[in-house]
Amino acid sequence: MKYFILFGPPGAGKGTQAAAIAERFNLRHVSTGELLRNEIASGSELGVMAKKLIDAGSLVPDEVVEGMIEALFNAVTGIDGFLLDGFPRTTAQAEVLDDMLAKRGESVTSVISLMIPDELVRERIRHRATIEGRTDDASDETISNRIATYHKKTEPLVAYYKERDKYMVIDGVGTIEEVRERVLSALEPFSKDRPE
Repeated sequence: MKYFILFGPPGAGKGTQAAAIAERFNLRHVSTGELLRNEIASGSELGVMAKKLIDAGSLVPDEVVEGMIEALFNAVTGIDGFLLDGFPRTTAQAEVLDDMLAKRGESVTSVISLMIPDELVRERIRHRATIEGRTDDASDETISNRIATYHKKTEPLVAYYKERDKYMVIDGVGTIEEVRERVLSALEPFSKDRPE
């Protein structure tokens, strides 16, 4: 099994690129944002709590997200691997993921980091909020909080995965097609050992 992590600031285009990556390499796309939005839509106790945190621009507790991810690893079959989008977000989560995979005799295959400047992050999140009606993305204060949270908590992952020689940067600026071609080309070497 392959375990890819799609990494980058909010609005970098991770969700946009994930479907093409998953299709090309027979991966299950796992978006923690989508998992949580489904929970919120269900109106569960977890969903209500998650909505309050997300509306404030905060992150949901690690153990909740980790449990959802592990349950998916155990449940999904008929694929060549997983594409994690939105997890891990912190070094602590990366260590939990490493332990989770080690128990399965597996490890992270590679981290694909879509990078864009902060001002483009703001522009894209505002645009997405308008189009998708995502109230969690609407206010400048929430956007600033999300960018600050990303820089503070998530950027240490760069060092974590660089040390393990698992980290690659993809320029996220350009058309969807241009960025997609960069990502798919970068991942192609990992597909060489797939059985035909």
